[in-house]
Amino acid sequence: MLQAIIGFHLDDEQHYIAELACGHNQHVRHTPPWQNRVWVLTEDGRNEKLGVMLECKLCDDELNK
Repeated sequence: MLQAIIGFHLDDEQHYIAELACGHNQHVRHTPPWQNRVWVLTEDGRNEKLGVMLECKLCDDELNK
């Protein structure tokens, strides 16, 4: 289910986590060549992604129970 990004925070390993409107969280790592998310490395880049929709697998799992 698509959910909007409403914020970001760091985990214990200093990886960014997107906070979703549904209350769930999702890692958004920049780990090239697998995940190219250079935007996550700057505050401006993260701010530009506020409101962007991400697929929330936890919401999908809850719907399929």
